[in-house]
Amino acid sequence: MLRNAYRTLQVLQTLIIVHIMVTNHFDYIIVGNGLAGFQLALALSNDPYFKNKQIAIIDKNPKTTNDKTWCYWEKGVGKWDHLITKSWKTAHFFSSNKALKLHLEPYTYKMLESIHFYNDARRVLSKNENIHSILEAVISVEEQSKITVITSEANYTATHVFDSRITPDFKAQKDSYISIAQHFKGWTIETETAVFDTKAFTMMDYRIKHNNQTTFTYVLPITPKKALIEFTYFTPELVADNVYDIFLKRYISEILNINNYTVTEVEKGIIPMTNFPFKSYSTSNVTKIGTAGGWVKGSTGYSFKHTEKKVHQIIVNLKANRLPSAHLFQEKYGFYDKVFLKVLQDNNEMGEWIFEQFYAKNPVQTMFQFLDEESSFKEEFKVMKSLFSIAFIKAFFKTL
Repeated sequence: MLRNAYRTLQVLQTLIIVHIMVTNHFDYIIVGNGLAGFQLALALSNDPYFKNKQIAIIDKNPKTTNDKTWCYWEKGVGKWDHLITKSWKTAHFFSSNKALKLHLEPYTYKMLESIHFYNDARRVLSKNENIHSILEAVISVEEQSKITVITSEANYTATHVFDSRITPDFKAQKDSYISIAQHFKGWTIETETAVFDTKAFTMMDYRIKHNNQTTFTYVLPITPKKALIEFTYFTPELVADNVYDIFLKRYISEILNINNYTVTEVEKGIIPMTNFPFKSYSTSNVTKIGTAGGWVKGSTGYSFKHTEKKVHQIIVNLKANRLPSAHLFQEKYGFYDKVFLKVLQDNNEMGEWIFEQFYAKNPVQTMFQFLDEESSFKEEFKVMKSLFSIAFIKAFFKTL
């Protein structure tokens, strides 16, 4: 009887070990539950092709706060419309000597607060038994005999890993590449009286600048009494936190003529605008995604719609048994971005002139197509021609 009991115990131990091995192996592991990680997980969960695939999304952060605001333009109805806070079909652009009113049709500019995206993503993913959310800190991803994700609590193996962690080489090799930071601080303010026109937002306002750098203010009116106002830099260097506050206060007082208001929310961010070769860090077993994969548009910092497109291409690649990272980039747009960044690096004071030329000499629809990387050569030539200057000629040949 004791021998049988011992054998039974051995069998149970074996089953437990096998169970642990099975549950610690996934077809796909997504490292990071930010924009790219959640969009990819949602795309996998929504496609019947992957219903039998075991998928884990690993991040120590449960994403329960509104940590950022995404804005993007698109034509017609979009897949995220049920989550957006506000949308506009008209925009204002102000330089030191021009005021432009931009009619965006057939595009709509949309504002999405991250907490709504996170909450909806968790809700949708929780309904899929093959999607596993693991709240642990990822320490490393090892490519040896098996692809292993090592966390603070356990080791997990996968057939393929999608990794949103930025390589340490970006910081170590920063001086070898063009690197501009889009850094900003935004206040959501509420006023006692109705002061905001909710029919139009301010895309860029250069009337208050910090020294002679590329700095501007961005205004998203949500209600007549509520708006998000951000002071933004496109500069190689960062600034102290109180500097943003100085210019936000000045803009609200001097441009908006608002004296009584309450700051209800604050957001800050740093978005890399660079030609660093993030995409080269993807391998046959690990695909870098999000900022770590070079998915942020180098010349603007926009990422939401670019992420959606690249996630769609990854799904197509997986179903065609191709490398997930195949066909994610068009080289010509990388070249255009590099020229733009080179001008900003060498002549940062030209930022206001560049964007004034963009929107004064080109239909906003053409600019959106160009920035969406969906333009024709004729449209690209027209955009680049509008920026004709000695600085751009120099940057073009240096980049070439």
